[in-house]
Amino acid sequence: MAHGAPMQSPAPQPLAHPLSPPIVIAHRGASGLRPEHTLAAYTLAIEQGADFIEPDLVLTKDNVFVARHENDITGTTNVATHPEFAARRTTKLIDGERHTGWFTEDFTLAELKTLRAVERLPKLRPDNVKYDGQFEVPTLAEVIALAKRHSVGGRVVGIYPETKHPTYFASIGHPMEALLVTQLKAAGWSKPTDPVFIQSFEVDNLKRLHRMTGLRLIQLMDASGGPADHATPSYAAMVTPAGLKTVASYAYGIGPGLAMIQNGDAPPTTLVADAHAAGLRLHPWTFRAENVFLPKSLQNGVDPATHGKIEEAIRRYLALGIDGFFTDFPGIGVKVRDAVKENR
Repeated sequence: MAHGAPMQSPAPQPLAHPLSPPIVIAHRGASGLRPEHTLAAYTLAIEQGADFIEPDLVLTKDNVFVARHENDITGTTNVATHPEFAARRTTKLIDGERHTGWFTEDFTLAELKTLRAVERLPKLRPDNVKYDGQFEVPTLAEVIALAKRHSVGGRVVGIYPETKHPTYFASIGHPMEALLVTQLKAAGWSKPTDPVFIQSFEVDNLKRLHRMTGLRLIQLMDASGGPADHATPSYAAMVTPAGLKTVASYAYGIGPGLAMIQNGDAPPTTLVADAHAAGLRLHPWTFRAENVFLPKSLQNGVDPATHGKIEEAIRRYLALGIDGFFTDFPGIGVKVRDAVKENR
């Protein structure tokens, strides 16, 4: 979230109503408390009451979906300490940007399973570093099994996968859409009522999925730039009334960056109302507890890693009528969501 200049919180706004009861999405699991995209992070998120767990999906050399923030696994695994893989370090052009490191598409699943996860933000989350080297890179199949195993006693744990770099993966012979739809259908999920959302920053990827499955789709977007597939000029063009109407033709909702709804301490934009007018739900990303991710008025001291007032940040957005949200701290998110629900 961008930092606004005012030091005081804005005046409270009247509560707006969401189109759907707000859901709590565990961003990469309980990633504020465990290394992201590990079964440990997902399990903790489920224990804390998250409605959905979110795996970012990339493919292996043998075409298996695994959960990693990026296909570049340099900063999220201990691959650099494995001499047998030293020669696989390379430089690639992905979505127009050069990346040097190790990439999932150059490893079989069996090889990836010899690696272990590490904390991606060690300076901000030093407590997570003690878990480095303990957890495997999970497959989508393992994430699905985990969610189903905890869907008991009337509770349903959903999954909220993101297709990462689908155009890039298609360009190297690893198209994602049919593979993903087939795997989700095998798990019993193909309808809008099933506990699955599929999200992407790209557009044509979602349009293809729209033709292949009835599962709910979420168009991700950010305050700057545009989709890597260049299917539309910019994310800014997507949030005009006409742009939102187009998104609604293939997606159930949008996943905007927090700043697109309220940039730090600045007044809120009209995006919630505009999206709701187009029939779109909003699931913004990402609420994090550390000062560096919070607006000035909600920070606690000057240390970037110190936790600030994340609860108040979440309350602000729920008051604007969002339909759910991503958070690295799902336990806090559930507590705030439930309290706001009781007070509506």
